[in-house]
Amino acid sequence: MAVKIRLRRVGKKKQPYYRIIVTDSRFPRDGRFIEIVGFYNPLEKQVKLFKEKISDWVKKGAKPSETVKNILKKEKII
Repeated sequence: MAVKIRLRRVGKKKQPYYRIIVTDSRFPRDGRFIEIVGFYNPLEKQVKLFKEKISDWVKKGAKPSETVKNILKKEKII
């Protein structure tokens, strides 16, 4: 099972809001997930991350997507 940390889109049309989730890479973008590890609102530039959960999953071998990796670098987690 390849575990990824990626974005899951929620919110209305033309008002995107994302949850940062841990999921199996075979599941669809907005499908089943294992755990929510943060939130991202690109319109208001708001980011809320659960740093302990993210570091635990990275230690377990979860790979962040490119977008999530950039968010984590900005927040100085990676």
